Amino acid sequence: MAADTSENSDFEVLEPVSQTLPLVFNSPHSGRRYPQDFLEGSRLDALAIRRSEDHYVDELFSVAPALGAPMLVAHFPRAFLDVNREPYELDPRMFEGPLPSYANINSIRVAGGLGTVPRVVAENMEIYRRRMSVDEALDRIETIYKPYHACLRRLVVRTHVAFGFAVLIDCHSMPGNIRVAGSGVRPDFIIGDRYGTSASGELSRTATRLLEDMGFSVVRNKPYAGGFITEHYGRPAKGLHALQIEVNRGLYVDEATLAKRPDFAVVQTAIAGFLEAFSDYVEEYGADRSLAAE
Repeated sequence: MAADTSENSDFEVLEPVSQTLPLVFNSPHSGRRYPQDFLEGSRLDALAIRRSEDHYVDELFSVAPALGAPMLVAHFPRAFLDVNREPYELDPRMFEGPLPSYANINSIRVAGGLGTVPRVVAENMEIYRRRMSVDEALDRIETIYKPYHACLRRLVVRTHVAFGFAVLIDCHSMPGNIRVAGSGVRPDFIIGDRYGTSASGELSRTATRLLEDMGFSVVRNKPYAGGFITEHYGRPAKGLHALQIEVNRGLYVDEATLAKRPDFAVVQTAIAGFLEAFSDYVEEYGADRSLAAE
């Protein structure tokens, strides 16, 4: 396995020796390199600021290159910049001076403080001591967000050209206390396909079945159907599929201390087994019209 940093220390591509699968993996929220000036400008301590991380998801899915697929891994933290948003979902309450006219200031995610440059981390904890300059936010978008998506786009396009179709797996984690509304079910995994619009239903059903056969509780799209990445990159009619996979953090991390649980390796091994079986399915049936472009 070789790492291609794309001359950007904020993220890296973990490349297989040879890409043999029409899969691309992405871990946009597991970054844990916190800039010192960012920490100094935050009202949160070093533990609280990490509440928005998808803790160790890059490690949980780290088998991807060995299976024959590239994996893009963010090193910057989600609290600093969220690439699973539109490029300019910005909250005017955070900034000194007016935002550009093209900024989306009215999205539900902005209202919740979870825009491209987040205002809060989980549990609605305010990040910053004071307002920041608009230029600082725009600089993060220009120097990190746009290069990150350019890199992800290249991987997806490369895969689509090589195999005739591509499947993007967007890797995430969710709080351990998540319940499915109306049922009280505490899922171990959630498979998101934007309610069937970002990927073939057969892909979602297969992923769900494989995990259930392993003894996990799995639901689709509720309460997480997929974010900007899934929506933006998933074009099933063109042979471009995007699935979001959420792993329940309660399975593998102590959410109070953020230390790995003793079962971390067990969960990691189970995910590796699932990905191997899912890769076999994609490889075997991928040429079918349900996955390839018409």
